[in-house]
Amino acid sequence: MKSLKWLSRSPAATQALAAALGKWLAPGDLLALHGALGSGKTEFVHGLARGLEVPGDAGVASPSFTLIHEYPGRAPLVHIDLYRLENLPPEMLPDLEEYLSGDRVAVVEWAERLGPLLPRDYLEIVIEITGENTRDFLLRGHGSRGEELVQRLAQELENNQS
Repeated sequence: MKSLKWLSRSPAATQALAAALGKWLAPGDLLALHGALGSGKTEFVHGLARGLEVPGDAGVASPSFTLIHEYPGRAPLVHIDLYRLENLPPEMLPDLEEYLSGDRVAVVEWAERLGPLLPRDYLEIVIEITGENTRDFLLRGHGSRGEELVQRLAQELENNQS
């Protein structure tokens, strides 16, 4: 399993990391976000939207009360927030499965609640609060596509430091 550690010093840096990743995403990709409240998961999704060329007027926001938001872009983005669901109701599983394996990029906040719905091939992103504006990111690629995304992002970050 390929992994990448990265330190963000600001919300803008978090968005820039996600925008760089967003350039490589394609329909069918799944990103599983883990982190405490206030860790920057929604900031990360803002950056992904930019990398996926979601129009600026789309109003990317946390879907905490509606669970799922969809946005048009180079690849359509579906943003799922499972914070309010301790356990997934059985009647919701078919809809979630469709979103997770569909023709769009799916990003899931509180992805640990997906349990067995999480596919073998995805990118796991763990965000840890380390200070008022600093966050530690751990990106782990699961399956060949997840590992490819980690490798591409690592190369891009390395090129930007040169």
